[in-house]
Amino acid sequence: MKKTIKPEWTPTNAGEEFATTVSPGIEKTDSHSFNRSHRPIKKAKKLSTEDYVEGILNNNRTVFSRAITLVESNSAQHLEQAQEIIRQILAHTGKSIRIGITGVPGAGKSTFIETFGLYLISLGLKVAVLAIDPSSTISKGSILGDKTRMEDLSKSENAFIRPSPSSGTLGGVNRKTRETILLCEAAGFDVILVETVGVGQSEISVRSMVDFFLLILISGAGDELQGIKKGVIEIADAILINKADGDNIIRAKAAAAEYNMALHYLAESTMGWKTHAFTCSAKEKTGIDNIWSVINKFEEITKNNGVFDDRRQGQLIEWLNYMLEEHIINEFFNNKAVKDSLPQITKDILKGKLPPTAAVNLVLDAYNKSRY
Repeated sequence: MKKTIKPEWTPTNAGEEFATTVSPGIEKTDSHSFNRSHRPIKKAKKLSTEDYVEGILNNNRTVFSRAITLVESNSAQHLEQAQEIIRQILAHTGKSIRIGITGVPGAGKSTFIETFGLYLISLGLKVAVLAIDPSSTISKGSILGDKTRMEDLSKSENAFIRPSPSSGTLGGVNRKTRETILLCEAAGFDVILVETVGVGQSEISVRSMVDFFLLILISGAGDELQGIKKGVIEIADAILINKADGDNIIRAKAAAAEYNMALHYLAESTMGWKTHAFTCSAKEKTGIDNIWSVINKFEEITKNNGVFDDRRQGQLIEWLNYMLEEHIINEFFNNKAVKDSLPQITKDILKGKLPPTAAVNLVLDAYNKSRY
């Protein structure tokens, strides 16, 4: 009989009825079943900034993936290196077409992206998919796993799929999506598809980081115009009614016609471009070539009238302002005086001793005094 050992934290007077014990490990046998467990686990080599930049530019998938992880990290020790990597690759960015994709739940966004991505690859293009999944409120990790739903696309050497948790960020995009887009461009991807969490007013934030915004809908989901937030339709460069196959073809075409009528009364989302609704079937692979032609036409028109470049320059300024706001907020809440004063002020608010408006002034006073 093998001897068992009780952990140090076992109660002093506990008898055999105390369930937790520590048993010896499994001894080595003649079989090869457990040989691997004896091998030391190799740690991944720490990469220098130069290693990262070289790996990204050569589209080394391992290094490229690690670079995205580094950029997405919230660790202060990773921030400086991540920003230096971004700085060094900037000259190799900006040559892709960035497409934002959103839509109602069940509209078939992932199926469309896989079909669309495979079509683009058949044209000789390289496609990166940034699939932003809803985050678990407990673990903050992705809970849908888009990569598992794009099995055929993920097998292609000319495709790269990166599921990332939204981490609670409003707008349905990861807070580091802009940096990830730049990494994808430096790695040589021609088309970058940013799939957002879902449809809603907050989805408009994706507009600030893509060139073309595609809204995917389905027919028969209730009132076609009232069922979707108007704000999302106003920023769409194209509306795509998916699942136009089988008995649903007539309904899909009717929905597209209804949207086209409504779009006449809305201001154009992009200067010089008129938004239209189209139909497709990601399942049957119909209408896919048409939407790509629409995107090409959009790119041609907006580059000729200067809107394409103006939009990208405007997005850089928006990015700057966003980063400044984020930095200021982090600096404020990490301030020692703020940290020290907030717990008591919060208690006073909850006990009814202090109104929130007065509390704000107290916290700001504590912060301002700590700076002088």
